[in-house]
Amino acid sequence: MNTPFPYQFIAFEGNIGVGKTTLCNLLAQRHGCALVLEQFTDNPFLPYFYEQPDRYGFPVELFFMTERHKQLQEHFATPDLFQSCTVADYFFVKTLLFAKNNLSEEEFRLFQRLFLVLNAGFPKPDLLVYLHRPIPVLMEQIQKRGRSIEQNISAQYLEELQRAYFEYLKTETETPVIVLDLERVDYQQDASAFDEIIAVLQAHHAPGLHFHRF
Repeated sequence: MNTPFPYQFIAFEGNIGVGKTTLCNLLAQRHGCALVLEQFTDNPFLPYFYEQPDRYGFPVELFFMTERHKQLQEHFATPDLFQSCTVADYFFVKTLLFAKNNLSEEEFRLFQRLFLVLNAGFPKPDLLVYLHRPIPVLMEQIQKRGRSIEQNISAQYLEELQRAYFEYLKTETETPVIVLDLERVDYQQDASAFDEIIAVLQAHHAPGLHFHRF
């Protein structure tokens, strides 16, 4: 089967509230891609983490890591022959980035050892797409979607995550990485913006970091 993109596995990343899941769902609807969507609401420690991050950081990150690993392992162990492209609203390395930001040095060293064991042998995305919006826009979108467990997320926390993402993206030299600078672009309502994203995904990109501004 012909793939709609020159990549079989595209992972989308970005800060909380940026719109990763929405975009993945739109791509699946338009091109019939297989979907891997993070089930973050199943994490029983998440509400407690947002209230007491120092106390619940390790269990919340450990739960996320094991659930992401299980989901990706199951997906790639049984490929769908009728769907030639997979889109995911997370990249497994995200696990390490969030843990580094949320854990103490001692906890992170232990967590990193576990991560390296689970990450061995996993297929890497053929293309990594990072969705970027300014922190005030993210805060607005988090408030707009109204998830109760997210209402106490601070701008400082989002800035720390954004910094962690960009520090990592600069080191990724083996995979093409596209940073889509979206500002306030609403690709769910703006068909031309969505078509522009499709065109970016359909182009061939060399390994390393690339930027696309709308």
